Amino acid sequence: MKDTEKFAGAKYVINASFTVDGVVEKHDVIGAIFGQTEGLFPKEFELRELQKSGKIGRIDITLKSARDKTSGTITAPSSLDRAETAVIAAAMETVDRVGPCESKINIIQIADIRVEKRQQIVKRAKELMRNWVVKEGHEIEKLLNEVQKEDKKVKAVHYGRERLTATPDISRSKEIIVVEGRADVNNLIKTGLTGVIALEGVKVPNTIKTLAKKKTIIAFLDGDRGGDLILQELLQVAKPNYVARAPRGKEVEELTPEEIHEALAKKVPISEMMVSNELSELANELRGTLEAVMLKADGSNAGRIPVSELVDKLKDSEEISVVIFDGIVTGRLIDTAKAKSINTIIGERVAEGIRIPRGLEVRSFRDLN
Repeated sequence: MKDTEKFAGAKYVINASFTVDGVVEKHDVIGAIFGQTEGLFPKEFELRELQKSGKIGRIDITLKSARDKTSGTITAPSSLDRAETAVIAAAMETVDRVGPCESKINIIQIADIRVEKRQQIVKRAKELMRNWVVKEGHEIEKLLNEVQKEDKKVKAVHYGRERLTATPDISRSKEIIVVEGRADVNNLIKTGLTGVIALEGVKVPNTIKTLAKKKTIIAFLDGDRGGDLILQELLQVAKPNYVARAPRGKEVEELTPEEIHEALAKKVPISEMMVSNELSELANELRGTLEAVMLKADGSNAGRIPVSELVDKLKDSEEISVVIFDGIVTGRLIDTAKAKSINTIIGERVAEGIRIPRGLEVRSFRDLN
């Protein structure tokens, strides 16, 4: 039986040797230990009381007698702390008689039973580690395959006379996503999209103009003033079939995959869009009137009303896509527009500190200039 099983619950084991000038039995030795240590300490610290409470375990004696002398060993498990165990061991050494015979007890050592437990833990941990490594060894081919797949992922190339950043399949793709820069292309590649090419500047390259004549073009632009300017340029020289925008104030290169897919899912056919010049003209017309105009997705006018009636009117309206008005864009208006699935709000100016929800474009008259 292992010590960890024999001395279950114990922290230490007192190991001692003894000699007796005479022939005695085990119970004589145990009786002497209990009897001669009694009264040395307060009652709760006496061996009998400590055994009753389980703080000292069963005391084992091994002995043999020869030539009128007896010798042997004593083992006493202890769940006391180190200092208390040492005191009990020292008390045992004071036993100098067993029955009528003189005796001598010597403490050999106080062993920490937890050492064996730690050794068993270390041994088992090594076994677990070996098994783990073996299992990982069997998986190494799978891991290598995963790494190789990563290496085979799409990487951007240079395309056309202007050496524009694009995905390798750009010439084969029937539908092309046109973005602003190299970082945008790389972000869309990470998202798993193909058929992507970058303008790499405000001026539209001839390569993009040529592609626009042969392929379906989706202009995917930043949600800022730069994106507005690029859209105006594209509309003049390489009109896209659809337009998708990053949320207002964000750039395509910083969007998450979820945001990218959401923006592309909401792309608007160019035939349903009001171009910036027309919006700018309408803004100039409304300036100073304290009036609002509501537009449907096809660009048709759904009504012109006082700004004071705008929120209530929107609550009762359907299929409104754009609201442009001579007033301040407030949080209340934004909440109403979001609830009615309105795409764009353009006001004389935008209140500070408001939060613009995803999917809603908010602009000021100044943005249109």
